[in-house]
Amino acid sequence: MTPAARKEVLSLADVEPDLRGDAMRPVDPVAAPAEEIDEVGLRPRTLDEFVGQAQLTEHLQIVIEAALKRDQPVDHLLFAGPPGLGKTSLSAIVAAEMGVGLRVTSGPVLVRSGDLAALLTDLQEGDVLFIDEIHRMHRSVEEILYPAMEDFKLDILIGKGPTARSIRLDLPRFTLVGATTRTGLVAGPLRDRFGFVGRLDLYDPDELEAIVLRSAGILGVPIDADGARRIAERSRGTPRIANRLLRRVRDFVEVRADGVITSEAAVTGLEVFGVDALGLDKVDRAILDVLCRRFSGRPVGLTTLAQCIGEEADTIEDAYEPYLLQQGLLQRTTRGRMAGPRAWEHLGLMPVDATLL
Repeated sequence: MTPAARKEVLSLADVEPDLRGDAMRPVDPVAAPAEEIDEVGLRPRTLDEFVGQAQLTEHLQIVIEAALKRDQPVDHLLFAGPPGLGKTSLSAIVAAEMGVGLRVTSGPVLVRSGDLAALLTDLQEGDVLFIDEIHRMHRSVEEILYPAMEDFKLDILIGKGPTARSIRLDLPRFTLVGATTRTGLVAGPLRDRFGFVGRLDLYDPDELEAIVLRSAGILGVPIDADGARRIAERSRGTPRIANRLLRRVRDFVEVRADGVITSEAAVTGLEVFGVDALGLDKVDRAILDVLCRRFSGRPVGLTTLAQCIGEEADTIEDAYEPYLLQQGLLQRTTRGRMAGPRAWEHLGLMPVDATLL
């Protein structure tokens, strides 16, 4: 981009309301509480440090090495999967492996075309732009990404009405990394423009145990293999949850034990914080209790279920149902939600045949 063109874009705030204020400032990660900063410190910084997702990391290693040999930016990448599996960490790893800068933002933040234009024009050659929750980006903003991703061009409309004019600016070659928890909500034209789409799966207990041991070493927490295993088994296949439970057990052993996380200390500490042997918390158990005890195994509508436990229906559907379904604790039918066979066993109840009620 020529200096004159850049100057013209940066002066758009004088004529275009969409480009005023905070949109023109570089978008950095939102200031996080101390615990989230602690979480950032636990993130792997290279592919070698990244635990799990073996097939995905192998593919990513090939893509990165090929780009380095060609001295080109990595193709645009889309990471999909449930929250807490490492999508943000992988974006930072891509930037680190390529030796370029990383810019971070999220789909809900980009509400105006000027927000994205300010970001794109501020990128340097080869930079990685990470957009979290990319499926929640406004469609009008998404349209600007199409020529930027394909041709590294930015189309800007200056002014309004009869005096409006369009200019096309050159952008530095960059890598867009998108992350989504709901691949189906990513528009087809946007999804097709990504050169690599990687799906992250839930982790198995062995991988989570390795993550817990690594995090404990970083945090300086004394822990044995059995203690790490107990935490891993209750982490719902998610590294973010594993690290959170590790910190809570660390607090417990520092206050009520000798400071070392053993198998017994881990189990006791997790029970104190309401996490049972299957990794269920208070809300999970409330859902199963409503289905088994209050409605005796009959189908229950999502809205009714939400009102019974005092949670939003969307929260139940997005945050709690997936794991309960995977564990066979919950069933979704055309008539509503029903308790799975394993739910009765977990609650210590005798299954009731709803058809006889």
